Amino acid sequence: MERQSVRTYNIPAEATLDILGGKWKLLILCHLNCGPKRTSELKKEIPEITQKMLTQQLRELEEDDIIIRTVYNQVPPKVVYEMSELGKSLKSILDQLNDWGEQYIQGREPFSE
Repeated sequence: MERQSVRTYNIPAEATLDILGGKWKLLILCHLNCGPKRTSELKKEIPEITQKMLTQQLRELEEDDIIIRTVYNQVPPKVVYEMSELGKSLKSILDQLNDWGEQYIQGREPFSE
C-alpha cells in the first residue's frame, strides 16, 4: 500500500497524528531518541509488540522520513534504525512526553509551569 505524497489536513495536529499516531510509533521513537537501535533491540525493549507490527511501523516511519534504515553488508545482515534529521526535530517533544509521563507515574502531582 503506497502512501499519498500530498495530503490535506484541517489542522496541523491532524498531520502529526497521521504520521505519529497509533499504539506503537511513539514508543519506537522514544527508544530511538536515545540512539540508533537494531530491530532485535527494539523488540526486546517493547516486548508486547509483534515482530510483524514492529516491522510495519518501522517501514511507515521510514516512508515518512522520520527514521533512517541502514543495512550493513555482512553475514548475518545487520540493520540499524536511527532518527533522521526530521525525526530529530521531535526530540524536545519526545523528551517532554517522557517528563510528563514520569511526573504522572510518580503520583500525579500538580504540574507547575
